[in-house]
Amino acid sequence: MARHKKIIERVSEIYKWIEAQQLANKIIAGQCSACGKCCDFERYDHRLYVTTPEMIYFVEKIGGANIKQMATAKCCYQVEGKCSVYAYRFSGCRIFCCKSEAGFQSELTEAAIKKFKALCDELQIPYRYVELPVALKISVTAENAE
Repeated sequence: MARHKKIIERVSEIYKWIEAQQLANKIIAGQCSACGKCCDFERYDHRLYVTTPEMIYFVEKIGGANIKQMATAKCCYQVEGKCSVYAYRFSGCRIFCCKSEAGFQSELTEAAIKKFKALCDELQIPYRYVELPVALKISVTAENAE
């Protein structure tokens, strides 16, 4: 239980670090207008990858019973054009902004991934970096097995 709590705390710290990087680089980081276009992954021609620690954090915050599976290429947590899990969104959602400089996003993403990998190594949890539909399916399967 202590390790689980540590994962949640550390993911929260990484998310705060991401926000700090964006605030320090406002001009190139852009500002999300919450249009929701990027949540339609196929139409926007983009994919959302998530890490093991992020999924642990996400399941903890929204509750395992609220994990959904994606039936389409649109994020299953977008409700009426808005993110229903905004406070608990993944690093990819936090970093990506259609008005941002692509190089900045890439560098910030790579730095965040390194932090998530280091967290996995430190706390000896398996590291995965998979597309959101796969991660949700794994989480639903794990939740149903309990």
